[in-house]
Amino acid sequence: MIVGCGIILSDLGYRMNEVPRVKITDEAAKIVDQLRAKHGELMFHQSGGCCDGSSPMCYPKGEFIVGSSDVWLGEVAGSDFYMARDQFEFWQHTELTIDVTPGRGASFSLEIPLGVRFVTKSRIFSFEESQNLSKPGREILLLQALDGFIASALAIGEARRRGINRNW
Repeated sequence: MIVGCGIILSDLGYRMNEVPRVKITDEAAKIVDQLRAKHGELMFHQSGGCCDGSSPMCYPKGEFIVGSSDVWLGEVAGSDFYMARDQFEFWQHTELTIDVTPGRGASFSLEIPLGVRFVTKSRIFSFEESQNLSKPGREILLLQALDGFIASALAIGEARRRGINRNW
């Protein structure tokens, strides 16, 4: 049992030996460090779309807008890693390792001008590992709430602009 601030963290899904869902190789981490030096904070997203969309894409943090259809899987080299929810349904039983390989991918990912591209390698979790997986989506609930708040604020603003006032 892990206790913090009077809360039993194991009851909230935290485990002492949590198994990460996503990792990065040393070689790929060096590329991330190069990109961070040039572009600042970074993020990764892996979808299932066109243009190498099923490959991990690296963007300046915040340039790719994540929302309720994305799942946060963890951090790699100090950068958040998100995956499209429909892709996560396929990948949820696997450990993802982000690596780098020579060659140019057909994407908008930041590493492309360096003549390399990020790739995802995977392996199925063992039964023991699957019992201690990190919980996906720590930020998604907050993002969903923020999405709802922004949508409500925009709707109220539009209603007021049209002269509809309901004492919001």
